[in-house]
Amino acid sequence: MLKVHADELPVPVDDRDAADLVARHQVERGAGLVVGLINGAAAGRVEQGRLDTGAGVQVTEGAHQRGLAAAGPGDRGPAAVLWDMDGTLVDTEPYWMRAESELVAAHGGTWTEADARAVVGFDLLDSAAYLRRVGGVDMDPVALVELMMDRVVEQMADHPPWQPGALGLLAALREASIPCVLVTMSWRRLAAAVVELLPAGTFAGAVVGDEVPRGKPHPDPYLAAARLLGVEPGACIALEDSPTGAQSARAAGCRVVAVPHLVDVPADLVDAMVPSLTDVDVAMLRRLAGG
Repeated sequence: MLKVHADELPVPVDDRDAADLVARHQVERGAGLVVGLINGAAAGRVEQGRLDTGAGVQVTEGAHQRGLAAAGPGDRGPAAVLWDMDGTLVDTEPYWMRAESELVAAHGGTWTEADARAVVGFDLLDSAAYLRRVGGVDMDPVALVELMMDRVVEQMADHPPWQPGALGLLAALREASIPCVLVTMSWRRLAAAVVELLPAGTFAGAVVGDEVPRGKPHPDPYLAAARLLGVEPGACIALEDSPTGAQSARAAGCRVVAVPHLVDVPADLVDAMVPSLTDVDVAMLRRLAGG
């Protein structure tokens, strides 16, 4: 396993520059959501420049061809970078924990920090089952998840908590023509709220938790992400902050870069471990893909 320290790698695009791009996008964007994240679209429909392929996978027009091009002979990989969202792209885990604690308290239960950490990276319905069982929240699981998502969206509406280095790395990957796919156990409307804040085309598509047969730690989400671009999972690099997500990516055959956040990630699940996305650049990912 490769371990990378803060002083070993340059950051190719400064987060401040990327933040300027995001700010300009927020001023210029229209009312529609971007990169195939329009909520509620039916499988197989083409609408507002994107194709919905079903099974939790939506891809912008041309992304499939870009993915194939990225994996072509002689090209310097990776074929794609697959991003976890909560805890990796954005620091929403504290928002989830606050929502969980408030909900359990409202139902007269007890919710500890250990309980909150136990569900980091889980499929949201699995988290709901845990809240019902351990926290005593007597609610329909889907309604429970929707209520928690409402609270998370409220908390992040004014100031999305981008993880350090995330915006810079996204900009650098776009400059290098390496496609990115969001692979999250959050449901589509929350993923859409996050991606809408980024410049159009930042993500080629998304795999979301409410539209896959099995969530993390099963391999299904990452297999779907690779299939979205028409590339092999082994040619992709996954960025993850939790053992649940790392296990999912590893089971799918992806190379895995762990950026541990609230919980430790076992070394045997990953190919590289870094303290922050500020320690990741395109050159590092290419070396890892070639290794």
